[in-house]
Amino acid sequence: MNTVSGPARVALILLSILCLPVQALCAGDAGSSCADHGVLNTGISQFYFESRMSYGFTSVGGEVVDPSCGFKGEYLNLRLDGQICDGLTYSYRQRLNKNTNATFFDSTDWLHLDWKVTPRLSLSAGKQVVAIGGYEYDRAPIDLYICSEFWNNIPCYQMGVSAAYNVTGHDQLLLQLCNSPMRSWSGNNKYALNLMWYGSHGWWETMWSANAIQWGNGNIYYLALGNRFNITDWLRWDVDLMDRYNPMGYIGEDYSVMTELSAAVGERMRIHSKFTYDYHHDSSRYHSDCDMIDFLVCSRTKLKSFSAGIEGYPLRGDSDFLKVFAVGGYRWGRNGDTIDVPVVVDDFQLQIGIKFRLDILRSAIR
Repeated sequence: MNTVSGPARVALILLSILCLPVQALCAGDAGSSCADHGVLNTGISQFYFESRMSYGFTSVGGEVVDPSCGFKGEYLNLRLDGQICDGLTYSYRQRLNKNTNATFFDSTDWLHLDWKVTPRLSLSAGKQVVAIGGYEYDRAPIDLYICSEFWNNIPCYQMGVSAAYNVTGHDQLLLQLCNSPMRSWSGNNKYALNLMWYGSHGWWETMWSANAIQWGNGNIYYLALGNRFNITDWLRWDVDLMDRYNPMGYIGEDYSVMTELSAAVGERMRIHSKFTYDYHHDSSRYHSDCDMIDFLVCSRTKLKSFSAGIEGYPLRGDSDFLKVFAVGGYRWGRNGDTIDVPVVVDDFQLQIGIKFRLDILRSAIR
Protein backbone atom coordinates (compact mmCIF):
# COMPACT_ATOMS: atom_id res chain seq x y z
CA MET A 1 0.00 0.00 0.00
CA ASN A 2 1.38 3.42 -0.95
CA THR A 3 2.02 5.89 1.86
CA VAL A 4 2.27 9.64 1.72
CA SER A 5 5.01 11.41 3.64
CA GLY A 6 4.20 13.92 6.37
CA PRO A 7 5.15 17.06 4.33
CA ALA A 8 3.30 15.75 1.26
CA ARG A 9 0.23 15.02 3.36
CA VAL A 10 0.25 18.56 4.73
CA ALA A 11 0.60 19.93 1.19
CA LEU A 12 -2.40 17.91 0.00
CA ILE A 13 -4.51 19.11 2.92
CA LEU A 14 -3.58 22.73 2.27
CA LEU A 15 -4.33 22.39 -1.43
CA SER A 16 -7.79 21.01 -0.65
CA ILE A 17 -8.51 23.72 1.90
CA LEU A 18 -7.41 26.49 -0.46
CA CYS A 19 -10.31 25.52 -2.72
CA LEU A 20 -12.89 25.90 0.07
CA PRO A 21 -13.48 29.68 -0.12
CA VAL A 22 -14.40 29.44 -3.81
CA GLN A 23 -16.56 26.38 -3.19
CA ALA A 24 -18.27 28.13 -0.28
CA LEU A 25 -19.01 31.20 -2.38
CA CYS A 26 -20.44 29.05 -5.18
CA ALA A 27 -22.47 27.03 -2.70
CA GLY A 28 -23.81 30.25 -1.25
CA ASP A 29 -25.37 31.07 -4.63
CA ALA A 30 -26.37 27.64 -5.89
CA GLY A 31 -27.53 26.30 -2.55
CA SER A 32 -29.56 29.26 -1.39
CA SER A 33 -32.82 27.36 -1.86
CA CYS A 34 -31.66 24.77 0.70
CA ALA A 35 -30.74 27.51 3.14
CA ASP A 36 -34.11 29.16 2.61
CA HIS A 37 -35.84 25.94 3.60
CA GLY A 38 -33.67 25.51 6.68
CA VAL A 39 -32.04 22.28 5.48
CA LEU A 40 -28.48 23.58 5.12
CA ASN A 41 -26.79 26.86 5.84
CA THR A 42 -23.13 26.23 5.13
CA GLY A 43 -20.24 28.64 5.01
CA ILE A 44 -16.77 29.51 6.27
CA SER A 45 -16.53 32.27 8.84
CA GLN A 46 -12.73 32.28 9.30
CA PHE A 47 -9.85 30.93 7.23
CA TYR A 48 -6.34 32.21 7.74
CA PHE A 49 -2.70 31.40 8.39
CA GLU A 50 -0.76 33.12 11.16
CA SER A 51 2.90 33.12 12.04
CA ARG A 52 5.37 34.65 14.48
CA MET A 53 8.99 35.38 13.69
CA SER A 54 11.52 36.95 16.01
CA TYR A 55 15.08 37.56 17.05
CA GLY A 56 15.91 35.84 20.32
CA PHE A 57 18.75 36.16 22.81
CA THR A 58 19.28 33.90 25.83
CA SER A 59 21.99 33.86 28.48
CA VAL A 60 22.35 31.45 31.40
CA GLY A 61 24.43 32.57 34.35
CA GLY A 62 25.82 35.37 32.20
CA GLU A 63 26.92 32.97 29.43
CA VAL A 64 25.34 33.30 25.98
CA VAL A 65 23.43 30.20 24.82
CA ASP A 66 24.18 30.05 21.09
CA PRO A 67 21.44 27.58 20.03
CA SER A 68 18.79 29.88 21.55
CA CYS A 69 20.02 33.05 19.85
CA GLY A 70 19.39 34.45 16.39
CA PHE A 71 16.43 34.85 14.06
CA LYS A 72 13.81 32.12 14.01
CA GLY A 73 10.24 31.27 13.11
CA GLU A 74 8.26 30.11 16.13
CA TYR A 75 4.73 29.38 14.92
CA LEU A 76 2.89 28.62 11.70
CA ASN A 77 -0.80 27.98 12.35
CA LEU A 78 -3.77 27.31 10.11
CA ARG A 79 -7.20 28.31 11.44
CA LEU A 80 -10.53 27.36 9.87
CA ASP A 81 -14.02 27.94 11.31
CA GLY A 82 -17.40 27.51 9.73
CA GLN A 83 -20.94 26.18 9.80
CA ILE A 84 -22.25 22.88 8.47
CA CYS A 85 -25.91 23.71 9.04
CA ASP A 86 -28.00 25.82 11.40
CA GLY A 87 -26.73 25.23 14.93
CA LEU A 88 -23.84 22.94 13.90
CA THR A 89 -20.41 24.56 13.58
CA TYR A 90 -16.79 23.45 13.48
CA SER A 91 -13.41 24.87 14.48
CA TYR A 92 -9.98 23.69 13.37
CA ARG A 93 -6.44 24.82 14.15
CA GLN A 94 -3.39 23.02 12.81
CA ARG A 95 0.17 23.65 14.04
CA LEU A 96 2.07 23.26 10.76
CA ASN A 97 5.53 23.70 12.29
CA LYS A 98 5.05 21.22 15.14
CA ASN A 99 7.23 18.14 14.72
CA THR A 100 5.88 14.87 16.03
CA ASN A 101 6.83 11.23 15.66
CA ALA A 102 3.30 10.11 16.49
CA THR A 103 0.08 10.73 14.55
CA PHE A 104 -0.84 13.75 12.43
CA PHE A 105 -3.45 14.64 15.06
CA ASP A 106 -0.68 15.32 17.59
CA SER A 107 0.13 18.52 15.71
CA THR A 108 -3.57 19.43 15.52
CA ASP A 109 -4.35 21.85 18.32
CA TRP A 110 -8.07 21.34 18.00
CA LEU A 111 -10.71 20.02 15.62
CA HIS A 112 -14.21 19.84 17.06
CA LEU A 113 -17.88 20.00 16.15
CA ASP A 114 -20.19 22.21 18.21
CA TRP A 115 -23.95 21.75 18.36
CA LYS A 116 -26.12 24.52 19.82
CA VAL A 117 -28.95 22.38 21.18
CA THR A 118 -30.87 25.26 22.76
CA PRO A 119 -30.08 28.95 23.28
CA ARG A 120 -28.49 27.91 26.59
CA LEU A 121 -27.05 24.44 25.95
CA SER A 122 -24.20 23.53 23.58
CA LEU A 123 -22.47 20.19 23.03
CA SER A 124 -19.00 19.65 21.57
CA ALA A 125 -16.92 16.64 20.48
CA GLY A 126 -13.45 16.23 19.02
CA LYS A 127 -10.00 17.45 19.92
CA GLN A 128 -10.41 20.33 22.36
CA VAL A 129 -8.55 22.55 24.77
CA VAL A 130 -8.46 20.79 28.15
CA ALA A 131 -10.73 22.88 30.39
CA ILE A 132 -8.31 24.20 33.01
CA GLY A 133 -8.79 27.65 34.49
CA GLY A 134 -6.46 30.61 34.19
CA TYR A 135 -5.86 33.45 31.75
CA GLU A 136 -2.24 32.59 30.98
CA TYR A 137 -3.35 29.05 30.13
CA ASP A 138 -6.28 30.30 28.01
CA ARG A 139 -4.35 32.61 25.71
CA ALA A 140 -3.06 31.32 22.38
CA PRO A 141 0.61 30.25 22.56
CA ILE A 142 1.45 32.56 19.66
CA ASP A 143 0.49 35.53 21.87
CA LEU A 144 2.64 34.50 24.86
CA TYR A 145 6.36 34.92 25.44
CA ILE A 146 7.81 34.01 28.86
CA CYS A 147 5.54 31.71 30.83
CA SER A 148 5.22 29.62 33.97
CA GLU A 149 6.76 26.17 34.30
CA PHE A 150 3.25 24.70 34.38
CA TRP A 151 2.34 26.37 31.07
CA ASN A 152 5.59 25.22 29.46
CA ASN A 153 4.84 21.56 30.23
CA ILE A 154 1.06 21.07 30.09
CA PRO A 155 -0.21 19.10 27.01
CA CYS A 156 -3.35 21.18 26.77
CA TYR A 157 -5.06 19.71 23.67
CA GLN A 158 -6.84 16.35 24.00
CA MET A 159 -9.70 14.36 22.45
CA GLY A 160 -12.95 14.55 24.39
CA VAL A 161 -16.55 15.67 24.72
CA SER A 162 -18.03 18.62 26.59
CA ALA A 163 -21.29 20.38 27.41
CA ALA A 164 -21.64 24.11 28.08
CA TYR A 165 -24.69 25.66 29.76
CA ASN A 166 -25.40 29.38 30.04
CA VAL A 167 -26.77 29.68 33.57
CA THR A 168 -27.28 33.43 33.16
CA GLY A 169 -26.28 35.99 30.59
CA HIS A 170 -23.04 36.44 32.53
CA ASP A 171 -22.20 32.91 33.74
CA GLN A 172 -21.47 29.70 31.88
CA LEU A 173 -20.70 26.23 33.24
CA LEU A 174 -18.74 23.72 31.14
CA LEU A 175 -18.37 20.00 31.90
CA GLN A 176 -15.73 18.09 29.94
CA LEU A 177 -14.55 14.47 29.76
CA CYS A 178 -11.32 14.04 27.79
CA ASN A 179 -8.11 12.08 27.57
CA SER A 180 -5.75 12.78 30.43
CA PRO A 181 -2.99 15.32 29.69
CA MET A 182 -0.73 12.84 31.53
CA ARG A 183 -1.42 9.95 29.15
CA SER A 184 1.94 10.30 27.40
CA TRP A 185 3.63 9.32 30.67
CA SER A 186 1.09 6.95 32.18
CA GLY A 187 -0.70 5.20 29.28
CA ASN A 188 -3.53 6.04 26.87
CA ASN A 189 -6.35 4.60 28.98
CA LYS A 190 -6.39 7.65 31.29
CA TYR A 191 -8.98 10.42 31.45
CA ALA A 192 -9.71 13.83 32.94
CA LEU A 193 -13.00 15.21 34.24
CA ASN A 194 -13.12 19.01 34.20
CA LEU A 195 -15.68 21.54 35.45
CA MET A 196 -15.27 25.18 34.40
CA TRP A 197 -17.01 28.42 35.39
CA TYR A 198 -16.78 31.37 33.02
CA GLY A 199 -18.03 34.58 34.62
CA SER A 200 -18.35 38.11 33.30
CA HIS A 201 -19.41 40.66 35.90
CA GLY A 202 -18.26 44.04 34.75
CA TRP A 203 -14.90 44.80 36.34
CA TRP A 204 -14.41 41.13 37.36
CA GLU A 205 -14.17 38.19 34.96
CA THR A 206 -13.43 34.58 35.89
CA MET A 207 -12.12 31.33 34.47
CA TRP A 208 -12.27 28.91 37.40
CA SER A 209 -11.96 25.14 37.18
CA ALA A 210 -11.95 21.99 39.29
CA ASN A 211 -10.14 19.09 37.59
CA ALA A 212 -9.70 15.40 38.37
CA ILE A 213 -6.92 13.94 36.22
CA GLN A 214 -5.81 10.31 36.07
CA TRP A 215 -2.08 9.59 36.11
CA GLY A 216 -0.01 6.51 36.87
CA ASN A 217 -1.96 4.49 39.40
CA GLY A 218 -3.91 7.37 40.91
CA ASN A 219 -5.34 10.85 40.42
CA ILE A 220 -4.20 14.43 40.77
CA TYR A 221 -6.69 17.25 41.44
CA TYR A 222 -6.47 20.85 40.25
CA LEU A 223 -8.18 23.94 41.56
CA ALA A 224 -7.39 26.71 39.06
CA LEU A 225 -8.78 30.19 39.71
CA GLY A 226 -8.32 32.62 36.85
CA ASN A 227 -9.34 36.20 37.67
CA ARG A 228 -9.34 39.26 35.42
CA PHE A 229 -9.82 42.69 36.95
CA ASN A 230 -10.79 45.40 34.46
CA ILE A 231 -9.54 48.31 36.56
CA THR A 232 -10.28 50.90 33.86
CA ASP A 233 -11.04 50.81 30.15
CA TRP A 234 -7.31 50.76 29.46
CA LEU A 235 -5.83 48.98 32.52
CA ARG A 236 -6.22 45.22 33.16
CA TRP A 237 -4.85 42.88 35.82
CA ASP A 238 -4.90 39.08 35.47
CA VAL A 239 -4.33 36.91 38.56
CA ASP A 240 -4.19 33.10 38.19
CA LEU A 241 -3.98 30.90 41.28
CA MET A 242 -3.55 27.13 40.89
CA ASP A 243 -3.19 24.33 43.43
CA ARG A 244 -2.36 20.77 42.35
CA TYR A 245 -3.33 18.27 45.04
CA ASN A 246 -2.18 14.67 45.24
CA PRO A 247 -3.77 12.29 47.79
CA MET A 248 -0.26 11.40 49.00
CA GLY A 249 0.48 15.04 49.85
CA TYR A 250 -1.16 18.13 51.26
CA ILE A 251 -2.92 21.18 49.88
CA GLY A 252 -0.44 24.00 49.35
CA GLU A 253 2.54 21.76 48.55
CA ASP A 254 2.26 22.06 44.76
CA TYR A 255 0.99 25.32 43.26
CA SER A 256 1.56 28.10 40.72
CA VAL A 257 0.82 31.82 40.66
CA MET A 258 0.71 33.76 37.39
CA THR A 259 -0.13 37.45 37.25
CA GLU A 260 0.07 40.07 34.50
CA LEU A 261 -0.64 43.81 34.52
CA SER A 262 -1.28 45.33 31.09
CA ALA A 263 -2.19 48.78 29.85
CA ALA A 264 -3.39 50.02 26.48
CA VAL A 265 -1.52 53.12 25.36
CA GLY A 266 -3.84 54.64 22.81
CA GLU A 267 -5.25 52.39 20.08
CA ARG A 268 -1.96 50.99 18.77
CA MET A 269 0.18 50.02 21.73
CA ARG A 270 0.07 47.75 24.78
CA ILE A 271 2.60 47.49 27.58
CA HIS A 272 2.65 44.67 30.11
CA SER A 273 4.58 43.19 33.01
CA LYS A 274 4.27 39.61 34.25
CA PHE A 275 5.33 37.51 37.22
CA THR A 276 5.10 33.74 37.66
CA TYR A 277 5.95 31.46 40.56
CA ASP A 278 5.91 27.65 40.43
CA TYR A 279 6.42 25.71 43.66
CA HIS A 280 6.44 22.03 44.52
CA HIS A 281 7.47 20.76 47.94
CA ASP A 282 10.05 17.97 48.30
CA SER A 283 7.91 14.89 47.64
CA SER A 284 10.65 12.29 48.06
CA ARG A 285 9.00 11.05 51.25
CA TYR A 286 6.07 9.83 49.11
CA HIS A 287 7.98 8.36 46.17
CA SER A 288 11.57 8.41 45.00
CA ASP A 289 10.53 9.44 41.49
CA CYS A 290 9.14 12.98 41.48
CA ASP A 291 7.37 12.33 38.17
CA MET A 292 4.95 10.06 40.02
CA ILE A 293 3.80 13.11 42.00
CA ASP A 294 3.48 15.80 39.33
CA PHE A 295 4.53 15.46 35.70
CA LEU A 296 4.43 19.19 35.05
CA VAL A 297 5.99 20.96 38.06
CA CYS A 298 8.26 18.38 39.64
CA SER A 299 9.21 17.93 43.27
CA ARG A 300 11.70 20.49 44.68
CA THR A 301 10.81 23.15 42.10
CA LYS A 302 10.92 26.75 43.29
CA LEU A 303 11.02 28.82 40.13
CA LYS A 304 10.18 32.49 39.53
CA SER A 305 10.08 34.66 36.42
CA PHE A 306 9.58 38.33 35.73
CA SER A 307 9.10 39.81 32.28
CA ALA A 308 7.97 43.04 30.67
CA GLY A 309 7.29 44.05 27.14
CA ILE A 310 5.60 46.24 24.59
CA GLU A 311 3.33 45.36 21.66
CA GLY A 312 2.47 47.65 18.77
CA TYR A 313 -0.33 47.40 16.19
CA PRO A 314 0.60 49.40 13.06
CA LEU A 315 -2.72 48.79 11.27
CA ARG A 316 -5.54 50.88 12.68
CA GLY A 317 -8.59 48.77 13.50
CA ASP A 318 -6.86 45.49 12.52
CA SER A 319 -4.77 44.52 15.55
CA ASP A 320 -5.00 40.80 14.73
CA PHE A 321 -3.38 41.19 11.32
CA LEU A 322 -0.01 42.68 12.29
CA LYS A 323 1.75 43.01 15.64
CA VAL A 324 5.31 43.98 16.52
CA PHE A 325 6.68 43.17 19.95
CA ALA A 326 9.71 43.36 22.24
CA VAL A 327 9.84 41.37 25.50
CA GLY A 328 12.58 40.78 28.03
CA GLY A 329 12.49 38.49 31.05
CA TYR A 330 14.52 36.86 33.80
CA ARG A 331 13.97 33.44 35.44
CA TRP A 332 15.60 32.34 38.66
CA GLY A 333 15.38 29.62 41.30
CA ARG A 334 15.53 25.85 40.95
CA ASN A 335 13.74 23.43 38.68
CA GLY A 336 13.20 19.90 39.96
CA ASP A 337 13.08 18.29 36.54
CA THR A 338 15.79 15.80 37.55
CA ILE A 339 15.34 13.21 40.28
CA ASP A 340 18.70 13.56 42.02
CA VAL A 341 19.74 17.23 41.82
CA PRO A 342 17.36 20.13 41.01
CA VAL A 343 18.59 22.38 38.20
CA VAL A 344 19.63 25.90 39.24
CA VAL A 345 17.93 28.40 36.91
CA ASP A 346 19.49 31.81 36.20
CA ASP A 347 18.64 32.93 32.68
CA PHE A 348 17.77 36.09 30.79
CA GLN A 349 15.68 36.10 27.61
CA LEU A 350 15.01 38.77 25.00
CA GLN A 351 12.57 38.48 22.08
CA ILE A 352 11.93 41.04 19.34
CA GLY A 353 9.68 40.17 16.45
CA ILE A 354 6.44 40.30 14.49
CA LYS A 355 3.22 38.32 14.37
CA PHE A 356 1.07 38.49 11.26
CA ARG A 357 -2.03 36.93 9.74
CA LEU A 358 -2.67 35.93 6.12
CA ASP A 359 -6.44 35.98 5.71
CA ILE A 360 -7.33 33.67 2.81
CA LEU A 361 -11.09 34.08 3.13
CA ARG A 362 -10.94 37.88 2.97
CA SER A 363 -8.68 37.70 -0.10
CA ALA A 364 -11.00 35.23 -1.85
CA ILE A 365 -14.07 37.38 -1.21
CA ARG A 366 -12.33 40.49 -2.49
